[in-house]
Amino acid sequence: MPLNRNLNEDQILLRDTVRKFAEEEIYHKAKELDEKEEFSYELTQGMADLGLLGALIPEEYGGSALDYVSYIIAVEEIARIDGSHGATVAAHNSLGTGPLITFGNEEQKKKYLPKLATGNLWGFGLTEPEAGSDAGNTQTTAEKDGDEWVINGSKIFITNSATDKTLGSTVLAKTGTSANGKSELTCFIVENDARGFTQKEMHGKMMWRASNTGELYFEDVRVKDSAILGKRGDGFKQMLATLDKGRLSIAAMGLGLAQGAFEYMLKYSKERKTFGKPISTYQANAFKMADVEMGLELSRPYLYDVCRMAEEKLNITKEGAIAKLYCSELAHTAANHCVQILGGYGLMKEYDAEKYYRDQKLLEIGEGTSEIQRIVIARALGCFDY
Repeated sequence: MPLNRNLNEDQILLRDTVRKFAEEEIYHKAKELDEKEEFSYELTQGMADLGLLGALIPEEYGGSALDYVSYIIAVEEIARIDGSHGATVAAHNSLGTGPLITFGNEEQKKKYLPKLATGNLWGFGLTEPEAGSDAGNTQTTAEKDGDEWVINGSKIFITNSATDKTLGSTVLAKTGTSANGKSELTCFIVENDARGFTQKEMHGKMMWRASNTGELYFEDVRVKDSAILGKRGDGFKQMLATLDKGRLSIAAMGLGLAQGAFEYMLKYSKERKTFGKPISTYQANAFKMADVEMGLELSRPYLYDVCRMAEEKLNITKEGAIAKLYCSELAHTAANHCVQILGGYGLMKEYDAEKYYRDQKLLEIGEGTSEIQRIVIARALGCFDY
């Protein structure tokens, strides 16, 4: 279990509470939900009752108003047990409520945040079939028509966007062309019951199969000027700022998965015997676990420190990319070693190693691929002239 270094009493209590819930409530249902590709409204409401869906929402709107380290600890502890439910909490807070808290006006906050703190969900409509890491290539359009905007286009791979508890999504759309010739991008609040707006749940995923992922379609969807989040033309900046913090959530999921896989293979290696002794005593296995333990010890304090930077409203673009990149690749290493140590059993769904192996892969893709993180870091170092 992670040590209590530099954590206050409230953070330790939260960690232990979330860990208990994950172990006693989520663990025993996670495999069945994964097999059926079924989103659990019961467990999601249980996480809401713990205050986790309102983790970052101010108390005046019914939220828990957790500090960022506490929020990240909660995501880490859930991901240690199950990536799908970790994703539900991470996406809802960092990508769902985050933009509304940061860029929403008072009317928007009062309308949506209290509901989002208590069990309803919100999507983050950025990715499109032809625009992922290249968000500037957004093809979804919003054209002005009197005091309304008419939105047309589609989004894909949008977490929490297509459940019966989803109120709506923040949607990035092209609203014109800037003076420099680039697309003017604006964020809109679109409620799920808007005419012409449909959501389709995606199935057949390799990982996070109990997490809700949706495709969004906009066919002449009309919204008022009041649906603009922040200012017209600020959409790209808002999305980048959101992704900076979102990467900390993915880092937490990577850290949690790595911790879970580490604990699982360590326990197994001490119980499994070959040639009369535990396989943990063989150097090839022991070194694998030593490497993962080293990664856990190095990455956890770094991630928490970056969270404290975020609390102080410091720029975390480079540091967030480092945390996300390192923790997601640590998760890959841990899951791979876990399967290898279990051998043939690691390939069977009966054992947790197989699910850790599947769940880790998205961490190297979501919120910007590992390749994009390296570009962000290198750009911060002045290696590129763009």
